[in-house]
Amino acid sequence: MKKVGLYFGTFNPIHIGHLVIANHMVEFSDLDEVWFVVTPQSPFKTKKSLLDNHHRYQMVYEATVGYDKLKPSNIEFKLPQPNYTINTLVHLEEKYKSKYAFSLIMGEDNLKSFHKWKNYEVILENYNLCVYPRISEGAMEHQFINHPKIQRVDAPIMEISSTFIRKNHKAGKNIKPLLPEAVFKYLDDMNFYRK
Repeated sequence: MKKVGLYFGTFNPIHIGHLVIANHMVEFSDLDEVWFVVTPQSPFKTKKSLLDNHHRYQMVYEATVGYDKLKPSNIEFKLPQPNYTINTLVHLEEKYKSKYAFSLIMGEDNLKSFHKWKNYEVILENYNLCVYPRISEGAMEHQFINHPKIQRVDAPIMEISSTFIRKNHKAGKNIKPLLPEAVFKYLDDMNFYRK
């Protein structure tokens, strides 16, 4: 059975930090593949800076060409909104019954607020969490410190954010080194984040 790490995000846009972490997870943990699960725009929260689902998925697709173990996923686009991670996991289990074993990939900052997630106990009971380091504020919930389902992966600390990229692209700065070449070309051709 293939071990798949699910890396959730808006990927608005996907950048080299995301790729470095995903590639590190697949090369230096027991994961066979990492799926970039592109989170759809919530119909209840329209953020002007969030690109349409298909554009963000296309950029993830462009970014992962040439990486056999990294895959784009639009699985959440087909699920009712608002969506919770637990629903996606249940859907994936039903769809791929005995083909894949799923884990969640998250930054340490997300782990600190994990106890606020819907059905987090159920997630932790049934899935492993692969956690990468992040520089973040706040204390870790005691229950997560030595939990057998939580595996810390010593990935490089990436302090690049999509917000920083969007803001500085709009300001006319050269953000090209922060993006996979195909992603930069796509967003440049489409004139994204400039308005």
